[in-house]
Amino acid sequence: MEKLLANQFALVTGASSGIGYGVAKALADAGASVALNYHSHAESAEKLADEINQSGGAAIAVKADVSNPADIDAMFEACRARFGTLDIVVANSGLQKDSAFAEMTLDDWQTVLATNLTGQFLTAQAAVKEFRRRGPTSVSKALGKIICMSSVHEVIPWAGHVNYAASKGGIQMFMKSLAQEVAPERIRVNSIAPGAIRTQINRDAWDTSAARDKLLELIPYGRVGEVEDIGKAAVWLASDESDYVVGTTLFVDGGMTLYPGFVDNG
Repeated sequence: MEKLLANQFALVTGASSGIGYGVAKALADAGASVALNYHSHAESAEKLADEINQSGGAAIAVKADVSNPADIDAMFEACRARFGTLDIVVANSGLQKDSAFAEMTLDDWQTVLATNLTGQFLTAQAAVKEFRRRGPTSVSKALGKIICMSSVHEVIPWAGHVNYAASKGGIQMFMKSLAQEVAPERIRVNSIAPGAIRTQINRDAWDTSAARDKLLELIPYGRVGEVEDIGKAAVWLASDESDYVVGTTLFVDGGMTLYPGFVDNG
């Protein structure tokens, strides 16, 4: 049986850990050749690339700061040099610098927005240009697919994290506006909004039974998400199985956006 993403080429930014790592692995398992972008953790990105190559797939690790236009250009050139083009681009890179609002520094605000929002702008812009340069192919009904990595906090306010929540709220309208603009060219743009996913960045929220029980109060489905949950969603959004899905945020959150705190107070 042919794999959903056979003969396609993908780029995943922020692929050295967490959700990006899981998405890159899932795309490779679905048959795509994958470029794994990293900023500061080369070892894990190169390790995953080696595993993909040794299992019969194709992968490279590419260093780039997604907030830097020159790095973006170099990253896409490296992808073209290795694969010829790209069919799928997952703009996943993101970070947090949390603090109470009155104590938040301008640098903390700008750093988060630069990576989480400007980084997606630069990555998606380069993707659109590459899809147009390459033109239609037989491997997909779409000219190209862009997946923005958002968060449940594009709709759920998050006190103490205003920079992060603002960046994800910005991604929501960025994605929809871009999707509206490029859909006539058969470029599909969508987002994934993860809820609580078990990664190192939020280890404190699930690493003890007390913390996990408190977290589960926010998740009607009763379990913490895994990176594989996001990877499967990314494969579907990148495939022709979702060809009529355009400008949509796919929430993968165990029901967190159902606001479970209101279950007894509706």
